[in-house]
Amino acid sequence: MMDGGLEEGGSQFEEAKKELETWKIKAEKADDVKARLILEKLEQDEAKMKAQQEMVACAKKQEECQNKFKQSMKALQNESLTFDKRRQDLLGKLRRCKAELEAKRAKSAQLKQKFKIHAQIPDTEVEFRAQIEEEREDDSQSIRGVFAISQRPTVLLGGGQALITFEEEKVASQLLKIAKCSVSCDNITLDVTPKTITMDPAVKFEVQLDVSRRELKVSNIPLSMPEDRMKDRLEMSFSRPSRGGGEVESVEYDKNTGKGQITFLHPGVAKSLAMKGKYHVDLDSRVTVKVGPIYKYQLCKFQTFCGSPKRTILLDGIKDLEDEEALQDYLEIHFQKPNNYGGEIDSIKYVSRGTVLQAFFLCEDMAEIDN
Repeated sequence: MMDGGLEEGGSQFEEAKKELETWKIKAEKADDVKARLILEKLEQDEAKMKAQQEMVACAKKQEECQNKFKQSMKALQNESLTFDKRRQDLLGKLRRCKAELEAKRAKSAQLKQKFKIHAQIPDTEVEFRAQIEEEREDDSQSIRGVFAISQRPTVLLGGGQALITFEEEKVASQLLKIAKCSVSCDNITLDVTPKTITMDPAVKFEVQLDVSRRELKVSNIPLSMPEDRMKDRLEMSFSRPSRGGGEVESVEYDKNTGKGQITFLHPGVAKSLAMKGKYHVDLDSRVTVKVGPIYKYQLCKFQTFCGSPKRTILLDGIKDLEDEEALQDYLEIHFQKPNNYGGEIDSIKYVSRGTVLQAFFLCEDMAEIDN
C-alpha cells in the first residue's frame, strides 16, 4: 500500500509538474501578448500625439489661410470699389465728352452748311495753243493746273420783297437814309421800307493740281504670287513698247490692297497709258489691270468774306395789291425818278407773297465789311 501510495503521489506530481509547465508557457505567452499590446499602445499613443500635432498645425494653417483670405477679400473689395468709382468717373467723363462732341458736331454741321458751296461747274472746251518755254526746260516736272474758285454771294428773297440795283452807288446810298418810301399804284399808295442787304458768308480759294509725267497708278492687281516676283512681272509687262510701255525706273506694289505704282524713266509713257485706263499684264496668265494718273492737289488761299452790295437795296413790306409784273413796273417807275431820290435802274426783281427766290451777285458788286 505504501508503494501504491508513492506511485500515485508520483504520478500526481508529474501531472502537476506538467500542468505547471503548461501554465508557465501560457504565462510567457500572456506576457508576450501583454508586451506587444503595450508596445502597440505606445505606438498608437505616439501616432495619436502626432495626429494631434498635425491637426493643430492644420488648424493653425487654416486660420492663417482664413486670415489671408479675409485680407485678400478686403483688398479686392477695396480695389473693386476703386474701380467702380473710376468707372463712374470715366462714364461721367464719357458722357461729358459725348455731349461736347455732339455740340461740336452740330456746330461743325452748322458751319459746313453755312460755308457749303452748291455750284454746277459747266463743261468748258479748252484749246491747247502752245507750251510755256519755262516748262520745256524740264519734261520730268509735273503738269500743274491752278484753279481759282470763287463762290458768288447770295441772298434769299422772300415774298413781299424786291431787289433794285441802280447804276450809281450814290442812289442806293441816299435811299437807305429814308425810313419809308410811298409808291403810287393807280389809286393806291404802298409804303415800302428800303433796307441794306447783308450777304451770307462766301468763300474763295485756289486748288493746285500736280499730275506726274512719269508715274502711273496701277490697281486691281490679283494676288497670285509673292511680292518680289510680282514686282518683276509688273516691271517686265510695263517695259514692253508693243503695249505702249517704256523703260521702267522703279516699281512699288502693296499685296494687301492690290495696288501699285510704276515710275518710268522717260516722261510721256505714263500719260499715254493713263488715258487708256487699262493695261494687260503677264502674271500666271494675262490679266487686265486698271491704270490711271498720279496726282496731288492742295487747297490754297482759302478766304471767307461777308459784305453788302454797293448798288443794290432791299425793299421790304410790299403788299400784293397788284399782279407781280404790274407792281414791279410801278416800283421801277417810282425809283427811277430823281425827285423820289431815285436814279437809273440796272435791274429790278419783285417776289410776290408765297414765293422764295435766291439772288446771286457778282463779287465786284460787293463792298467787303468786317465780320
